[in-house]
Amino acid sequence: MAKKIQVSELPDFDLAEHLKTDEDISVYLSQVLEDNDSSELTHALGVIARARGMTEVARAAGLTREALYKALRPNSQPRFDTIARVCRALGLKLTTQVQGPA
Repeated sequence: MAKKIQVSELPDFDLAEHLKTDEDISVYLSQVLEDNDSSELTHALGVIARARGMTEVARAAGLTREALYKALRPNSQPRFDTIARVCRALGLKLTTQVQGPA
């Protein structure tokens, strides 16, 4: 008979641990942007920042570590300037393309 596994026994999944390359990060962020969900974009940038190291990203963005965590926490609504600074610090560039007919 198979042993039942309790949810509490499952290991925690942390996507930041799986974003190892620039390509991984680019694919992940592209998928998030496809959803057009600003809160998911904020969350994704937080995951990517954790993958790269919050202290280093905060320093490169000109923010304190605490301010970066606050800006990228769930349901936050950071200013576009903050998003742009974080993207620049992560070496990311947001681009646009024509969507096509609606």
